[in-house]
Amino acid sequence: MKIILAKSAGFCFGVDRAVKKAYEYSNLKNIYTLGPIIHNQQVVDDLNRNGIKVMESVEDIHTIVDGTLIIRSHGISQEVYNNAEVKFNKVLDATCPFVKRIHRIVKEHSKKDYRILIVGNKDHPEVAGIMGWSYSNPMVINSVEEANNLDIEVNNKICVVAQTTFNTNKFEEIVEIVRKKVYDVIVFNTICSATNQRQSEALQIAKKVNKMIVIGGRHSSNTQKLYEICKNECQNTYHIETVNDIDFKEFKPDDIVGITAGASTPNNIIEEVIFKMTHNDHDNENSFEKLLEESLFSIHNGKIVKGKVIAVSENEVILNIGFKSDGIITRQEFSNYPNVDLRTLVNIGDELEAKVIKVNDGDGQVLLTYKRLAAEKGYKRIEDAANSKEVLVEKVAEVLPSGVVVIVDEARVFIPASLVSDQFESDLKSYLNKEIEFQIIEYNPKRRRIIGSRKQLLKAERQKKQKELFGTIEKGAIVEGRVKNVTDFGAFIDLGGADGLLHISEMSWGRIQNPGKVLKVDETVKVLVKDIDKDSKKISLSLKFPNENPWEKASEKFAVGTVVTGKVARMTEFGAFVEIQPGVDALLHVSQISKDHIEKPSDALKIGQEVTAEIIDFKEEDKKISLSIKSMEEKQSETTEA
Repeated sequence: MKIILAKSAGFCFGVDRAVKKAYEYSNLKNIYTLGPIIHNQQVVDDLNRNGIKVMESVEDIHTIVDGTLIIRSHGISQEVYNNAEVKFNKVLDATCPFVKRIHRIVKEHSKKDYRILIVGNKDHPEVAGIMGWSYSNPMVINSVEEANNLDIEVNNKICVVAQTTFNTNKFEEIVEIVRKKVYDVIVFNTICSATNQRQSEALQIAKKVNKMIVIGGRHSSNTQKLYEICKNECQNTYHIETVNDIDFKEFKPDDIVGITAGASTPNNIIEEVIFKMTHNDHDNENSFEKLLEESLFSIHNGKIVKGKVIAVSENEVILNIGFKSDGIITRQEFSNYPNVDLRTLVNIGDELEAKVIKVNDGDGQVLLTYKRLAAEKGYKRIEDAANSKEVLVEKVAEVLPSGVVVIVDEARVFIPASLVSDQFESDLKSYLNKEIEFQIIEYNPKRRRIIGSRKQLLKAERQKKQKELFGTIEKGAIVEGRVKNVTDFGAFIDLGGADGLLHISEMSWGRIQNPGKVLKVDETVKVLVKDIDKDSKKISLSLKFPNENPWEKASEKFAVGTVVTGKVARMTEFGAFVEIQPGVDALLHVSQISKDHIEKPSDALKIGQEVTAEIIDFKEEDKKISLSIKSMEEKQSETTEA
């Protein structure tokens, strides 16, 4: 399989500038972007993990304390900009310079009574922002058909601008139609030069190949335009967001495949697509490094260089690498640990070895990677650990829905959720930044599969502890454990090696309705070992300690004739149960509630109501006590009559 990679694939200058600015200020508190900073969900999600939130309008947040707003590369209207300056303490403008130029043109010519005509998609945020810089009501059209149907008077003054990502040929066709409708027309071809180049290059590649891949977000305007251009020349054109969208069955070894990417597509996504394509085809000549080197027409691409650190900040390291331009290593290319402060890892004067990944990053500097070079060394360590079954110890760098990621010398190791623990855990967030032990169970760098597991280590450790526990634990002992899980029927207590069941009936001498109100997960408790079955490895626990038994000396405290006060705990059709002491309930039969006839207990009593009654029966063996209010009322009546 032969692969042709477009030279202009990936981030354009404006997008790259906006994303860099966002990462640069990601350490601030209460930082937002007005809408997604670019049309790439992977980048937006990563920024969110770095603390940068997305808001749809300035009005979404009514009270901002030390708030910072980053204006995305698409730009915003003048009114929204003014509102943002009032609403936020700081506004960082990352609007693409090409879009800023359109704002100036629209503002200047609308002041001169020119009617603004914007050629682009009216629903696109860039166009919405451009409209907001016109002092009169602007017009927006998106097709030749709309241009033909445009209702404007011949003596109108029209100023035409274009969305930066609009199709060049289509724009020129629309302009010709507009020129025939009015005399005074000023046209500014504001389509970004990078967009022009990207579209032209994509067109040429599409003519040479039998299959074309366009990488970019589904909502990215420039990516959609690239897809349309390529589709017209190559019927087998595929629009994908990530490598997961590719059906490799569609591609054959003798295919010539062209690859381009929208302006909002990060380099790592392009790299992953090419890596999968080439390794799926086993064609080493189509390596990403080789293709990228050809696209940059520089012998330095992919070269390993040494340099001295001349500056370092939280987010980047600058190296003097002996070339005409300095080398820059961003935080994302220095370490796989997110949010790490580079000042804690690097000092001015340190010598570093890095790999060139881009000769010109848009600001005239050489973009380097430290982590990828370090990862290559990390792979060797991982391979040795896989062969020797060595137990590795590293911090969890990232928590994903499907598992966790640990970093071994900048090489990423994935531990699936099912292998993180020896028992099911629905939430893995507690593992973030936690140091864990694990082993490499699968090492396949060609398929980018490096899988770790700690399940077998925990299982072995648990079996060891279980053996020790059952060798020492005795019935009647009081032990300490951690509440592992709470259910409707009780709780499971981790005793260190085995779990014991604390049934709801053993949680209190009294009646328990909801175990969750008595115990909380991860709470440490002391429990009584009620029973042990060493064959089935089952342990029954209790919180009903003998020395706390409320029925001890009950015959003295609750003798017949004693008047007691308690609260109604629950009711049945035949009576109410009154808690006269924690753990001791007495029955107040419906016939004993009053000397007057009572149909049902709820007619006279409520749950929680305090009542005073006389004990009329006590059965110690059955732990049953009967109460009566009626007897007290009758005695009182007799006394009154006497």
